[in-house]
Amino acid sequence: MNKQIVVVALVMLVLGIAGGYRLAILLPDGTERVSGETGQEPKQRKILFYRSRMNPSVTSPTPKKDAMGMDYVPIHADADGEVRDTPPGTVTIDPVTVQNIGVRTAVAKRSTLSHTIRAVGRVDFDEERLARLHPKTEGWIEKLRIDKTGEWVKKGTDLLSIYSPQLVSSQQEYLLALNNLKALESSPFKDIRQGAEELVKSSRERLKLLDVPEHQIRELEKSHSIKKSLHIHTPVTGIVMKIGVREGQYVTPATELYMIADLSRVWVYADIYEHELPWVRVGDRADMRLAAIPGSTFHGRVNYIYPYAEAKTRTIKVRLAFDNPLLLLKPDLFADVTIHAWRQVDAIVIPSEAVVRSGPREQVFVVRGPGKFEPRPVKLGLASNGDVQVLEGIQVGDEVVTSAQFLIDSESKLREATAKMLNASKRATTDKKVEGQPDPQPTEGGSTDD
Repeated sequence: MNKQIVVVALVMLVLGIAGGYRLAILLPDGTERVSGETGQEPKQRKILFYRSRMNPSVTSPTPKKDAMGMDYVPIHADADGEVRDTPPGTVTIDPVTVQNIGVRTAVAKRSTLSHTIRAVGRVDFDEERLARLHPKTEGWIEKLRIDKTGEWVKKGTDLLSIYSPQLVSSQQEYLLALNNLKALESSPFKDIRQGAEELVKSSRERLKLLDVPEHQIRELEKSHSIKKSLHIHTPVTGIVMKIGVREGQYVTPATELYMIADLSRVWVYADIYEHELPWVRVGDRADMRLAAIPGSTFHGRVNYIYPYAEAKTRTIKVRLAFDNPLLLLKPDLFADVTIHAWRQVDAIVIPSEAVVRSGPREQVFVVRGPGKFEPRPVKLGLASNGDVQVLEGIQVGDEVVTSAQFLIDSESKLREATAKMLNASKRATTDKKVEGQPDPQPTEGGSTDD
């Protein structure tokens, strides 16, 4: 038994000599001497001040105990004995605590930002391909040839016939002008012939301005027979969306006879959010899918961005144009719209979750060493797909905290507030010395920050 004890003692002695030992000695000049391996010079770590365990804002330049009898904790300089000039609010956390609170980091990198916008769209008419027909004179509808909405009509199709006393009198004037020209065409006086020709020309132009078809004017010239009712033809090809009159109805120029829409091209309106507005430009490519047309994708372009926001939804309306040769896209259908923004930005980016938004400022925590985090204000730009552009404050390669930063932020604010109070105390002490007053006795709250 005694032999085993002697062997163990010898082994411990050998390990102690081979591995060295460390002995901390508190020197009178306020430094801590640490002896290392045998034969090495002892290292000194300067003690800056002492801090209360219960209240970190309470410090003392000399060792002391708090009201509960607990010793103040010594705060040291860096390992090389120098006091580092760290920014206010810099936090140093024990590595074990860093792991326990789940601190994760990411490295700032240079990347190309792009964005895809998804929104709900509504199909509507192309206003540039919409025709609303009104009569140019008062009268009565004699015959409706197109009397059902939804009918497809070709440009020049006869829509209806209208009886108008003004049209009848205009035909009479034109016939009189023609007869007058025929009677005076052999006149030896040039001015008289020219006057007759001008009268015919103006009478014919008046019929055209009243929308009398060209074929009816030619027929009037040949037959010299006045027509009681005249035809109105469609000026465009499209779908009859609305019929505003019926046979026998009295109409005026204020009466809308027909609304005809050319649906070979349609507009789609979509609402985007404010943060998506910087990405969208006229000409951006867009894809559209509709529940009413499963399996089909339609391709179009952004052709207008409205210059105002919707007050209730806080969104901005954009207009897209789509070709519709098969007339599959019908007005008032809802659609899923995807806008592929052409704008791309080569920028320094970090994860959006790394940004701490505190009041009017935005900041991140940069890793300065193991367990050491520096708060740094940043100026942000565009955001896309979970990343955000950093315009100022971060360089490529900087490591930033992406999780648990709110816990670090709370500690940082405490450190920063403590530093401000300590600096104010130091300035007050300096002012008293300048005034010739004796040095104050060491009290709580008088020192520098960690």
